[in-house]
Amino acid sequence: MRHVIALDVGGTGMKAALVGAGGELLHRARRATGREHGPDAVVDGILDFAAELRAYGTEHLGAPAAAAGVAVPGIVDEDLGVASYSANLGWRDVPLREMLADRLGGVPVALGHDVRTGGLAEGRIGAGKGTDRFFFVALGTGIAGAIGIAGQVEAGAHGFAGEIGHVVVRPDGAACPCGRRGCLERYASAAAVSEAWASLTGNPEADAADCAKAVEAEDPRARKVWQHAVDALADGLVTTLTLLDPRTLIIGGGLAEAGETLFTPLRDAVRQRITFQKPPTIVPAALGDTAGCLGAGLLAWDLLDNTDASEVTA
Repeated sequence: MRHVIALDVGGTGMKAALVGAGGELLHRARRATGREHGPDAVVDGILDFAAELRAYGTEHLGAPAAAAGVAVPGIVDEDLGVASYSANLGWRDVPLREMLADRLGGVPVALGHDVRTGGLAEGRIGAGKGTDRFFFVALGTGIAGAIGIAGQVEAGAHGFAGEIGHVVVRPDGAACPCGRRGCLERYASAAAVSEAWASLTGNPEADAADCAKAVEAEDPRARKVWQHAVDALADGLVTTLTLLDPRTLIIGGGLAEAGETLFTPLRDAVRQRITFQKPPTIVPAALGDTAGCLGAGLLAWDLLDNTDASEVTA
């Protein structure tokens, strides 16, 4: 059966699948990245994992994978196929596409940024299915986004498109590791809410999920922390609406797991801020932690479709 390898590399773990032409998951697997052993060990682990997936497909599906798609965190040069930088994984300028192609017998390999790849899946087969213009936002340790246009995701000229987490929403506000002050992710990420709630309660173990539960219990302290984050997020999203005019905003990541505790006040806050902009549909992401893996599969199939089309044209 014709299939592709889909691999989603996270900060601590890797999710993988063999994906059929109709998007069906023919085999799924997980393993740790081994980042505690250094960046070279992470790369070796990715290559070994991909080779194991290829061997599984050969044995159980009758043929090796026709292509592979890989989603990685950090700064990614998708055109060159280079994982340029990842603070979490400790690597710089890794020619991952070339290395994987060599390890997989020369099959075509697509390399993508993890959030943009997850956004591709959400936009094409998840919460944004059927939408011509969408913006996907992942609220996790940081905040990143993906600009969706007609079933594709825009990477930008240098691979930085969609970095909404570094839109300044509070000038002269909290310092951000990027070097500026007042960036959105310093106020509305799951990490920022966790930090604020832990500081207020004096409990270093308290996190954003605990804060959400306290909001639901009508704790006024939690409501203040939560609204502070919602207001910052709404400011960032309205800037996005002004620049991109998406039809749908898809919100995912850890903070979105709070459900309507987040979405009800967020929709209200966005509605209060818009003037001439058209109000978007604001929906939760639908694919959960499978989005990156599914998106990597889509990248691989797109690569094959483009290759097949080129051969026909030629």
